[in-house]
Amino acid sequence: MIPSQPIAAFLAGEGPILDVRSPAEFAQGHIPGATNLPLFADAERAEIGTLYKQQGRQAAVLRGLALVGPRMEALATALAGAPAGGQQPAHQLPTAPLRIHCWRGGMRSASVAWLADQLDLPVLLLEGGYKAYRRWVLALFERPWPLRLLGGRTGCGKTELLLAMAARGVAMVDLEGLAHHRGSSFGALGLPPQPSSEHYENLLAAALCRLEGAKAIWLEAESSQVGRCRIPAGLWRQMQAAPVLEVQRPLEQRVAHLVTIYGVQEPQALAEATHRIAKRLGPQRTSAALEAITQRDWTAACLQMLDYYDRCYDHELGQHRVCTVELGELSPAAATQQLLEQGLISTD
Repeated sequence: MIPSQPIAAFLAGEGPILDVRSPAEFAQGHIPGATNLPLFADAERAEIGTLYKQQGRQAAVLRGLALVGPRMEALATALAGAPAGGQQPAHQLPTAPLRIHCWRGGMRSASVAWLADQLDLPVLLLEGGYKAYRRWVLALFERPWPLRLLGGRTGCGKTELLLAMAARGVAMVDLEGLAHHRGSSFGALGLPPQPSSEHYENLLAAALCRLEGAKAIWLEAESSQVGRCRIPAGLWRQMQAAPVLEVQRPLEQRVAHLVTIYGVQEPQALAEATHRIAKRLGPQRTSAALEAITQRDWTAACLQMLDYYDRCYDHELGQHRVCTVELGELSPAAATQQLLEQGLISTD
């Protein structure tokens, strides 16, 4: 009989995680680090599901066998980790078990595990499948976490400072980095596509778990959404109650920082992002910002935006306990050193 494990033990173990759900299911969300080895393609999964509802389990199983049969050798080869096309397989770990799961820990994972077992490969199944993993993820955000927020007006270099803090051993979760978004109308420019909100939750859960036991975990002060990615409700409630360390920088420093990020973007993309907030900017500022973008006057364009973003930030900040620190033009590394010396952050 193939052994199975509950989610905590399954995640803590060694060996590659193989997700045998369909590509669309995997794309919607998966265990971070897992490899997709689908038993069925998306259309095949839909066909079998329909057959199960209309004609019952036996008809669905027979159709599944007909679909998978011709691919058995290729599937077995993938499980065994045989090189394909000259590439070394990502999961060539012969002494570690293959950790296999599907949606509910049902027939798909059991079938692939059976095949692996026939090849004398060590195998573990996830009890309850990906559905159990998702319950574990959402429950994780309801646990109390020692959150601290790093705030500051747009252009203060909060993300760069958080990364410098992490490099010194400060516990930190990069909300924007995981979301592939900088958190404004312009935030997606130059970055990879965003994950789904479901997978964003999975990534956040994995990041938090790595920091379990830390006395303080630093996050950037954000709104409830980072682009299209929604911060999980349990974590968001705790963020709203967390104290904020507000960093301040001179306006000229903030503008220069924004120009380095957005001055390399396509003017058309910048104009489209400006149009998205036109109602909030107002007609005069919108017109001035668009004209500055046309002229490639990035400093003037940034100045038109900052008034709006500063007012939004100041409104949101009023809900928190705030400690303020002036960082001037210090580099992220130097600013981190100052914060450590002042006891405002800690590596404990």
